[in-house]
Amino acid sequence: MLLMSTSPDITGLNIHAVASPRRANPLRSAPNVLTLLRICLAPFLVFSVVDRRFAVAFVLFLIAALIDAMDGLLARWLRQRTQLGQYLDPVADKLLLSSLFLVLTQMGILEPRIAVLVFGRDIGMLLTALILYTTTNLRDFRPSLLGKANSFSQVVTIGVVLLNLIYQEPWVAEARTAMLDATIFLTVASGFHYAWVASQRIGLVTDPGETASLRNPRKW
Repeated sequence: MLLMSTSPDITGLNIHAVASPRRANPLRSAPNVLTLLRICLAPFLVFSVVDRRFAVAFVLFLIAALIDAMDGLLARWLRQRTQLGQYLDPVADKLLLSSLFLVLTQMGILEPRIAVLVFGRDIGMLLTALILYTTTNLRDFRPSLLGKANSFSQVVTIGVVLLNLIYQEPWVAEARTAMLDATIFLTVASGFHYAWVASQRIGLVTDPGETASLRNPRKW
């Protein structure tokens, strides 16, 4: 009688030893699905603003913000943080916020200087990260506390600006002014901080005696 082996020796008929483990598709994880949904909401949100359906745009923006919050919570609770999600999440944020800043500026709702600062900072960060990625072994580009505060400020600013287009109340107008000022300050501050950290990390790369410190790089 032929007996199936239960030992780890693959010379027997141990199916578990022979079968190759399946790799979970990162696209099937709930956080990544939510992030993709947020990306899909971006064109509908932009079209609503262009058509001046600001109430619809405000509701869609709230849904996108809620999805963003759920995305982060599920990634921590379900322990489904993937490398794909680490790339998709900032892409979704920049796609949504940058598109709205650009459209609102072209429509004359926001001052051009705000869009220039936001886009200038993002382009500078992208080019710097690209240069470091291609010329060094640096791969850790996580946002700093200032960067996270700036992103949060931009989200609140867009929400308040859309709300002010619906409700012409004094407190909404005051909140709009305060958040725009906060966004300008945090955009400039986080941009200078990013440049300073980049210069420090480039110095570590060019100094052979400091290569060991690259194993624990600072956050961006």
